[in-house]
Amino acid sequence: MSYLIAVVALVGALCVVDLVLTLGVVRRLREHTKLLDALYEAVDLMGGPPAAGGRLGVGDVAGDFEVTTADGARLTRDLLPEGTVVAFLSPDCRGCHERLPAFASWAAGQNRSRVLAVVDDRAGDPTEMIATLRPVAQVIVDGAMSGAFGVQAYPTFLQVAAGGRLLASAPEISRLPAGAPA
Repeated sequence: MSYLIAVVALVGALCVVDLVLTLGVVRRLREHTKLLDALYEAVDLMGGPPAAGGRLGVGDVAGDFEVTTADGARLTRDLLPEGTVVAFLSPDCRGCHERLPAFASWAAGQNRSRVLAVVDDRAGDPTEMIATLRPVAQVIVDGAMSGAFGVQAYPTFLQVAAGGRLLASAPEISRLPAGAPA
């Protein structure tokens, strides 16, 4: 009987040690997440890395483009209104699907002419994203348009001035000046 009590006590002690170690790992992961968030903020405040390699930095102007929205309207870089938010999304991107509801909710409270969703049609079926975004944003289905803005990863959210000059870039809508809650 005492042997059984000793085994139960040992297993219980091992479980407690495992729990303490797991909580330590979770705490450490949270610290790393905060550090990575701070790094994102620092890079965004500095305008991101230099424009070399195709990525636009704050103040750079997007390349020329001429596209047609899902509603049939013609859009060019020079037709972008001041403060336009441009979201680059891809149907095969898990992060894009995770951020889609928050972006659509944010966009529903905005002037539709100042919200542009660019859905990459080179990978996956864009039908679901288009259906979600079309009521709240101008939707463009064109994978090549990411080149005009130097987008290298999905999702990417940009805020641009009239004429396509980059004002801000972020991996989430809430990190843009336009996306921050009032």
